[in-house]
Amino acid sequence: MAQISLKQLQAFVAVADLQSFRRAADRLNTTQPNISTRIAGLESQIGHSLMARDAGSVRLSPMGEKLLPEARNVLLAMDKFLLTAADDTLFDGTLRIGVTEMIVHTWLGEFFSALKQRFPNIDMDLTVDLSVNLSRDLTERRIDLALQSAPFERQISGNADLGPLPMLWVGSPKLDLSSKVLSLHDLAQHPVLTHARGTIPYNQMQDHFAAFSDISVRHVSSSNLAACHQMTRDGLGVACLPEAMVREDLANGTLEPLRYLWVPDALQFYARYDADTCPSFVGAAAELAQQVAQAHAAR
Repeated sequence: MAQISLKQLQAFVAVADLQSFRRAADRLNTTQPNISTRIAGLESQIGHSLMARDAGSVRLSPMGEKLLPEARNVLLAMDKFLLTAADDTLFDGTLRIGVTEMIVHTWLGEFFSALKQRFPNIDMDLTVDLSVNLSRDLTERRIDLALQSAPFERQISGNADLGPLPMLWVGSPKLDLSSKVLSLHDLAQHPVLTHARGTIPYNQMQDHFAAFSDISVRHVSSSNLAACHQMTRDGLGVACLPEAMVREDLANGTLEPLRYLWVPDALQFYARYDADTCPSFVGAAAELAQQVAQAHAAR
């Protein structure tokens, strides 16, 4: 009789978690037919149906419900075995990471380099989105690790504090705005390039500008922070961006700090994951992100 394999148990758990054969295939970096074959083989070996497709979703059978926690225990035991072996090259698989764009433009590259050096056989799958969407993806198990800004509607068992990203008003030297403390009237002579609608910096700016009803501010939001950054370099407006994002521009003079005495709150970032069910390398990746973020902030 053929032995039940780890790949079959991984497929079973992934389909149960994601309620989708297609998404399970994406998580395990394989094809949907392979997932179906593994599930069918597992069902044949144990002599029970584990799940049924129902109107596009997946519903576990009573036996599937009973065996799911046991399958998780087997996978966690294997993870503990690899952890005890103290050789990070033994870990393989795919780590699905969700990040906000601010992380992309600050220390994400350093984090990926450090992660690949420690876990050379772990592949990385990257999603870049707004923090609110990353929280949803984390809850729905579409990603394993979210590097995102607070606040969060739901708490989760794994959290590593990545520290704050303070904001800074900047403009191109072409605008000649750095010689004095600016009033809102001075600032409003130029388009104010901001984060995407619905984000905390955008909402705080809207509230701040609304307090000065006699001054009209051209508030230009962008869902692409890199585009906002480049437009500011080109002198097409002023912007309030994470200090870590513009550090190099300030050093080489392509941007100047502006002395406007109000700034949005610094965004507090965390590495978030499900510590109760995820492989140990996900928690290790969160700790590594924390180390990289702290090193970047200390420069």
